[in-house]
Amino acid sequence: MATQTGLPLFVLGQGTDPHSEKGVDCPGELPPASDPGLVERARKAKEALGDKLFVLGHHYQRDEVIQFADVTGDSFKLAQQAAARPEAEYIVFCGVHFMAESADILTNDSQKVILPDMAAGCSMADMATFDQVEEAWELLEEAGIADITVPITYMNSSADIKAFCGRHGGAVCTSSNAKRALEWAFEQGQKVLFLPDQHLGRNTAVLEMGMSLEDCVVYNPHRPPSADELRRAKMILWKGHCSVHGRFTAESVDDVRTRIPGVNVLVHPECKHEVVLKADYVGSTEYIIKKLEAAPAGSQWAIGTELNLVKRLAQMFPDKGVSFLDKTVCYCSTMNRIDLPHLVWALESLALGEVVNQITVDADTTHWAKVALERMLALP
Repeated sequence: MATQTGLPLFVLGQGTDPHSEKGVDCPGELPPASDPGLVERARKAKEALGDKLFVLGHHYQRDEVIQFADVTGDSFKLAQQAAARPEAEYIVFCGVHFMAESADILTNDSQKVILPDMAAGCSMADMATFDQVEEAWELLEEAGIADITVPITYMNSSADIKAFCGRHGGAVCTSSNAKRALEWAFEQGQKVLFLPDQHLGRNTAVLEMGMSLEDCVVYNPHRPPSADELRRAKMILWKGHCSVHGRFTAESVDDVRTRIPGVNVLVHPECKHEVVLKADYVGSTEYIIKKLEAAPAGSQWAIGTELNLVKRLAQMFPDKGVSFLDKTVCYCSTMNRIDLPHLVWALESLALGEVVNQITVDADTTHWAKVALERMLALP
């Protein structure tokens, strides 16, 4: 079936980019909501629910969804915001599955966390399953190093991986406090098992803590390192990555510097090590936003993070030149699953008293995941 322009419905925009890989070229604007009445329906449902509803919107969400968020932010900030509103019966999380799990862990038992589309997962979080991590820990035990290894998991992980870290004396970290979390971990032991993003772990260890690349070994659950390799390493990095940030390359940085003289390259630490080495600034999503806020008018910026946020920053700061780091448009496909139709369906269902897509974490997992989160919160 085709639109009036002759383009297939799944195309996000018009035009083509010869530098795009096959199947991922989607230049142009996201299409408007298919039903012009959806915005009004969402507004009415939200109004009907009143203080019973609290809507969280991650920075990477579509504009059509983010306009209904009561609070915007990164995943941990949003989960904290939900916990700070105990009067809200319904927490609608416009993000991905692991974020909604974190909100359920931190909120009270009377609150219900809803994810508008259950298909909104996270490829990075999915790269480390509980069974795989359990098997990895058994290998560390066989190598005689489990008792000196502290597991640290990035916030972008499932609840059961957070709970695993809690059970084994570890903690959670964010992209903002990864260095502090690693410093704490090395006070507890001699090695760190860093889950599930190898790039954040490597960039933090090497660029912020003075380790060498030789101090790191990548743990591939399908082809694990040898016992000797594990014993030699200080940082055991899980072979996981962000599908969005992993697309940026060193060549992307070189290219944008050629195209935009004097450009400042600002990237997220989930980017590859070689990209971070070539960037001018590296930091979390909140850091990126604050850096643009403080930048002088007329300055030029190429940003290596999710495209919805980059586009929003360009709109927020029209006096500054804001560009996407790569030529290939790169939306987070799972974040974009939370669209206006799904949000309207969730809100209208709640307004009718029907709880849909509730995210619940069992009591034991909640306990140990909260232990790992609380260790992070106790960091200086």
